[in-house]
Amino acid sequence: MKELQSALSTAGADGSKLVLLSAVGSVFCCFLDFIHFIRCLTDDRKGESARMAEAIRSFVNTFIHFTKPIIIAVNGPAIGLGESILPLCDLVWANEKAWFQMHYTTFGQSPDGCSMIMFPKIMGGASANEMLLCGRKLMAQEACGKGLVSRVFWTGTFTQDVMDHIKELASCNPVMLEKSKSLVRCNMRLELEQANERECEVLKKIWGSAQGMDSMLKYLQRKIDEF
Repeated sequence: MKELQSALSTAGADGSKLVLLSAVGSVFCCFLDFIHFIRCLTDDRKGESARMAEAIRSFVNTFIHFTKPIIIAVNGPAIGLGESILPLCDLVWANEKAWFQMHYTTFGQSPDGCSMIMFPKIMGGASANEMLLCGRKLMAQEACGKGLVSRVFWTGTFTQDVMDHIKELASCNPVMLEKSKSLVRCNMRLELEQANERECEVLKKIWGSAQGMDSMLKYLQRKIDEF
């Protein structure tokens, strides 16, 4: 998260017109490394839960405040925080084989990335609840139909299609790109900051509790048993 924040900080101050965010390989993003996280919580539950909640709050605020357009190219499965922040970006292009899923309730966590307000805004309360509360999996085309994804590209030409559209967008006047984004986002910034704060406070309480630790341990044990 810190590396990505640093990259966005650099991009926000240099001569670039926009940011393209994607991943190498067949997966776009996954959730927390729970084994590492549980070890940290075991050593210092209160301190580590506060530190991690603050790290997420800062990370999400970076996307809320970023002034240049952020284009996301989802090359594969998108799970957890990396999926939650998609509505905070400006365009989301997906490989037709990509899919989206939130496992929060599965391992006893609560949503992050302002998803509790952005997902209902985008796809409506019923569909958002199926993802946030039930962990429903969406394939790329359905995610596009519900407004989470802007456009879906064929797998065989995904990279080339993304770059072609990036070049077209990059040919636009940079001032107009930033002004247009500002007009779209200006009335949402305070609401997003407050939502981010609330979500991180809930996460801090969950991670700092014995019940939260127990939920993560049970989730890991189920995964071990399945393996």
